[in-house]
Amino acid sequence: MIRLLPLGFLLLPLVEIALFIIVGRAIGLFPTLALVIGAALLGVVLLRQQGLGVLSRMRSNLGAGTLPGRELFDAMLIGLAALFLVLPGFLSDIVALLLLVPGVRGWIFSSLARRVTVVDTGAYRRYSAEDGRLQRPTTIDLDNDDWRDGRQ
Repeated sequence: MIRLLPLGFLLLPLVEIALFIIVGRAIGLFPTLALVIGAALLGVVLLRQQGLGVLSRMRSNLGAGTLPGRELFDAMLIGLAALFLVLPGFLSDIVALLLLVPGVRGWIFSSLARRVTVVDTGAYRRYSAEDGRLQRPTTIDLDNDDWRDGRQ
């Protein structure tokens, strides 16, 4: 899949140029340009609306003490949609507008979430003296004065 990414970057401009020609022949130059500009303006409005919604949901999750995994994923897809909106063309605009639809983002999240396993390593936990883990015989509990760095 990753090997096909450079090929996709090479083919995308060719597909976009072909779509410009096809649409331009079908409806004319000025309506084609109006569609491109209109799609960009609509995308900017949707991007702002969706982006602000994701930020508010992220704040509420952080306030509730839960990790905003879904909100971070939504923010990533909205950023990707913004990148596609910057690229001129019909195909990139269609993909960007699809990524701005919450239902499409939810479908992508659920299809990827089935393939991902989240493992809690506990690396960020702080253990207190009452915790049984510190009382194990394999635990070495040092104060700041009990150790020194041997590196020069």
